[in-house]
Amino acid sequence: MTDLTKETDEGAQEIRARSETSDTVRALEEGAVLRGVSHEDVDVEITDAETMIINMGPQHPSTHGVLRLMLELDGETVLRCKPIVGYLHTGMEKQGEDLTYLQGPTNVTRMDYASPLNNELVFALAVEQLLEVEIPERATWIRMLMSELQRIASHLLFLATNGLDLGAISMAIYGFRDRESVLAFLEKTTGLRMNHNYIRPGGVAADLPDGWREDVLKVCDYLPSRLDEYDELLTGQPIWRERTQGIGVITTEQALALSTTGPILRSTGLAWDLRRTMPYLRYDQVEFDVVVGSYGDVFDRYAIRLNEVRESIGIIRQIVDRMPVGDYRVQDKKVTPPPRARIDESMEALIHHFKIFTEGFKVPEGEVYVAIESPRGELGCYIVSDGSARPYRMHIRAPSFVNLQTLPHLMRGGFVADAVAIISSVDPIMGEVDR
Repeated sequence: MTDLTKETDEGAQEIRARSETSDTVRALEEGAVLRGVSHEDVDVEITDAETMIINMGPQHPSTHGVLRLMLELDGETVLRCKPIVGYLHTGMEKQGEDLTYLQGPTNVTRMDYASPLNNELVFALAVEQLLEVEIPERATWIRMLMSELQRIASHLLFLATNGLDLGAISMAIYGFRDRESVLAFLEKTTGLRMNHNYIRPGGVAADLPDGWREDVLKVCDYLPSRLDEYDELLTGQPIWRERTQGIGVITTEQALALSTTGPILRSTGLAWDLRRTMPYLRYDQVEFDVVVGSYGDVFDRYAIRLNEVRESIGIIRQIVDRMPVGDYRVQDKKVTPPPRARIDESMEALIHHFKIFTEGFKVPEGEVYVAIESPRGELGCYIVSDGSARPYRMHIRAPSFVNLQTLPHLMRGGFVADAVAIISSVDPIMGEVDR
């Protein structure tokens, strides 16, 4: 019979007492990230009697209910930190091997649930590369439009929750309020506020709705003044700066050693953005600046996301001006189902529709890796095809999962009070961490 009084044990994921931990492991838990690192920083004078190991999460509000951190404390100072993941594990990558390529977007869209359209985009690009199909220009520009709107929505969610985590309650209210303007357009276009299944292999599910141009420009006109309000509310605020400047610092060398991408890497001063450095879709045809920081601290990561919203608004205005006419999906019967209206008129169309949704379309053998710039960093999709209608293997390179590696380094030497600010600045979405 199971002994319910025993503590849960996550095995090697957990922090052990110093007497049970080697210098090498302890150095990693204390944030040593570079090869050949000296263990001189490991304080061997501290004993287990002087420190305390506590859990922060998974029930903590700032860890989203599904991230657990084990912290070793010396008073209020964090000596060691170890993230423990898996509380939201849903087996999405394995599940993806049992779904057809047409069903795939409904699965991947649920990984980063704050930016579902980018998940769908990277999956669709990977499948299209295996199929060697070229989608219509209008579909490409629609994807760019939706991706940038999604980036704005994601960053506004970050600004709201980041403010909430640090006690700026007004920022939480304003962030969610302004995010609604973007979600309203996404709902009008896709039918849903999240988990859209809108970007699919071959194009998008439906064309933009009537009046889309006015709706998008209304969002672009509405947000800049709101962003100025955020600047006034937080950016120059002395308490905000005290809580964020010089906290959770990381250098470019350390960030690269940890494979960190996105705002965390750019906060160190390195202008690495896949939209610019490895352009996909038509990002090489629009003008925008890659926003970087100088100090690699919590404040820089906040400021980068705030200003990336401004850059996305500029990109969206260019997309609106340059949106071409034409098809919103490829006219290839092997990939694209027939129009809904034809199903009532043609038996062949009905059979075609039935077969493509029940059996899917076959993809040539091969393997592919495609990466895009999600709001959190490099989002990659690796697919192996065996020639059937389902992936033989699918793996998602989730930026939140990789970026969590920075926490032991960022936490080291900080106060417990800073831990919430640091976690928030990493902006992890646990759906794509655990997958």
